[in-house]
Amino acid sequence: MPRNNPADDLEITIRLKYGIHTIFLFAMLDWPFSRLDAELLATLRDRYPNGLTASIGQPEETPLPAEDSEVKIAYAVPKNPSELSQGWKNLKVQPSDTVGGRKLADMCCLAFALLDPDVDEDDVEFQVELPLDEEEEDI
Repeated sequence: MPRNNPADDLEITIRLKYGIHTIFLFAMLDWPFSRLDAELLATLRDRYPNGLTASIGQPEETPLPAEDSEVKIAYAVPKNPSELSQGWKNLKVQPSDTVGGRKLADMCCLAFALLDPDVDEDDVEFQVELPLDEEEEDI
């Protein structure tokens, strides 16, 4: 029997943003964030082995952590989901928090930052570069 209610669907797509990059990941609502971390890191290492670009103006790449190193990932939601340029609010997730428990919805947008395990998450700055509108480019 087909499902007609989107709330019955346990899989969502999350748009993860860092610098100039947007990574689309499928996630299950019952996944702990530790699983989302693992999926994100595997995708980044596969697609961006040389690192991530934080800004078009600064094309040098931010290296990814080695596979055998510990890394903490901080996530943030947009302050205004319809206007990403208004900034980001740190989610301060625990590894055992679930995707669904944090009320993430299909096609939601999260910024992320890769941190050393001992870094205080309160001081995280989320680097997201949004595309310019064609009108803004002409100014």
